[in-house]
Amino acid sequence: MKRFIITAAVAFLLWPLTVPASAEQKTATFAGGCFWCMEAPFDKLEGVLSTTSGYTGGHKENPTYGEVSSGGTGHLESVQVVFDPERIGYRRLLEVFWHNIDPVAHNRQFCDTGEQYRSAIFYHDEEQRRLAESSKKALEQSGRFQQTLATEILAAGTFWPAEEYHQDYYKKNSISYRFYRWNCGRDKRLEELWGKEAGK
Repeated sequence: MKRFIITAAVAFLLWPLTVPASAEQKTATFAGGCFWCMEAPFDKLEGVLSTTSGYTGGHKENPTYGEVSSGGTGHLESVQVVFDPERIGYRRLLEVFWHNIDPVAHNRQFCDTGEQYRSAIFYHDEEQRRLAESSKKALEQSGRFQQTLATEILAAGTFWPAEEYHQDYYKKNSISYRFYRWNCGRDKRLEELWGKEAGK
């Protein structure tokens, strides 16, 4: 009995130390072309708990990279972001999303072409929808772009995680990732579009 009481007391004392800072987590989903390039900017943010590369928006169940990249599945290469809303707001995630894509490109992003590489914001609730539409409208009215913004705002559906070798690719294969990014002209185009805000 004494052992039980001592164990319970220790557990009670330690319990607050193991409780996460926020019990609430939220999810955001974005498509901005190559998902390798969309993980990195979100991973840098304080309050982002995880990023996952994957596929969403289409009709094929359990799609493979080969199926999605060749077109025909309706899916977009996407990144799913899990975040702590007490540490970072959805508005900030939207800001980072815009600054990492070419919003006037139709059915492509940088060197990757096809519907599977078009840009989109997938909202998970009405607040996200409202904020996404508001941010897009603000960009349209800013005078920054002469062309119509191609980025779609869509309801989130099933998200299919990509194969494991795609996850954290920019960390696991940093040299080939940097070469791909440079060869694709991504950073050059982002700087043309966003100036000092590019990638941030």
